[in-house]
Amino acid sequence: MDATSEEVLIHAEELLDRAESAAREFRTYTPAQVKDILQALAKVCEERAEYYAEWTVRETGFGNAADKTVKNISCSVGTIQAEDPDQYILPKVDVDKKVVSFPKPAGVVVALVPCTGPIMTVFYKAIISVMTRNAVILCPHPAARECSASAAKLLAEVAEAAGAPEGAIQTLENPNIPLVTHLMQSPRTNLILATGGPGMVHAAYSSGNPAIGVGPGNVACYVHQSADIETAAAQIVFSNSYDHALPCTCESTVLVDNAVAEKLKAAMANSGAYFVTGEEERLLRNYLFPEGQATVDALGKSAEWIAAQAGFSVPEGTKSLVVEIVEVGPHEPVSKEKMFPLLGFMVVDGPDNAIVTTLSMLAMMGKGHSAVIHCNDARVVTTYGAALPVCRIAVNTPGIIGSSGVTTNLVASAIIGTGYFGGGSVDENVGPERLVQWSRVAYHSEFDVNMDEVHAALATY
Repeated sequence: MDATSEEVLIHAEELLDRAESAAREFRTYTPAQVKDILQALAKVCEERAEYYAEWTVRETGFGNAADKTVKNISCSVGTIQAEDPDQYILPKVDVDKKVVSFPKPAGVVVALVPCTGPIMTVFYKAIISVMTRNAVILCPHPAARECSASAAKLLAEVAEAAGAPEGAIQTLENPNIPLVTHLMQSPRTNLILATGGPGMVHAAYSSGNPAIGVGPGNVACYVHQSADIETAAAQIVFSNSYDHALPCTCESTVLVDNAVAEKLKAAMANSGAYFVTGEEERLLRNYLFPEGQATVDALGKSAEWIAAQAGFSVPEGTKSLVVEIVEVGPHEPVSKEKMFPLLGFMVVDGPDNAIVTTLSMLAMMGKGHSAVIHCNDARVVTTYGAALPVCRIAVNTPGIIGSSGVTTNLVASAIIGTGYFGGGSVDENVGPERLVQWSRVAYHSEFDVNMDEVHAALATY
């Protein structure tokens, strides 16, 4: 083993030593102790949300600080306010089934952090780990290394000052593939939370350890003729342009019924969309899709910035660029996930055509992820939902906040499971419940059991 490899191994084992020690201590904590730590974390996350949002944009060049600030708060303060740690710590008794269930922490969690949403991910994965009494090792993407490491170290300091075990939150200050690979493959790792590019997610699933990963999105948004067109237009532009279209739940292509297509176009233009045509479209395509592939230079950049780079100007305040397309498929890059504020716009002939078109989009990429529909006809909504191989469909709400559980009753989460459709292990939004496992004490179903005695025995648990 060369010196570099030996150093990687030593560092990884030191991280795991601290994490295992913290996990052993943490599993004995009471709900009150955990809540004290969470409240301290909520306070510092709210105080530093804007600071780290601005740092993220400076370091990565992706997205905008205002939207990242909102996401940072939602994934920290919002998560803590929405969840009661008691349910992940205290045993549950099913009197009728005569079963007592004890929640147990996973143990050591290795959590990958993407460069597109690093601080929200650091906040979210650290908080749900603390909430479930797990130790977490955060592995930032190198492109967001400095802001991620700083935020993680701050959370660790605050958590420990509030009573958390030393080593409950750790981070890689100099992330590299050999180190992350060793952590993921170590038999001392109990769970991997894989948010990142396809390569890292595949590596997590190939590690030999339990893993929860996510796949790419390619969100089709169908606007039925029964929809409230003005509202739909505003929501679509808001969602596509949010953080300059970095989140995977942003709408990618709008499919609209012929009968309301012109009305939707006008409403979208009034909401900040700019429809690119003629020579401007040629310039835009040449800039964004050289050789048919999306340029990384435009990742997370604003619509105005992209237009300027392509060689034309748009009105001040333009939020999204829109290109009308007549087909979806591998040869039409506008119909793929883009991660910059460019929307495809395609006219369809009713729900059946919308479904066929959406299926074609998902056949390229995005299976398991999400879709959006604006519609006030329940039969159309249910038909659309039944037909698509995705795990969440947001109705009459922006995809960015509907699919992530902010404006719907889905689990509010920064981790979007894609299920078997997308090659993943989880089909729901991943919350703290996925970081605990249950020991179930089951009495003989036909024998009488005094469950009052069971409750009494658990009273001091």
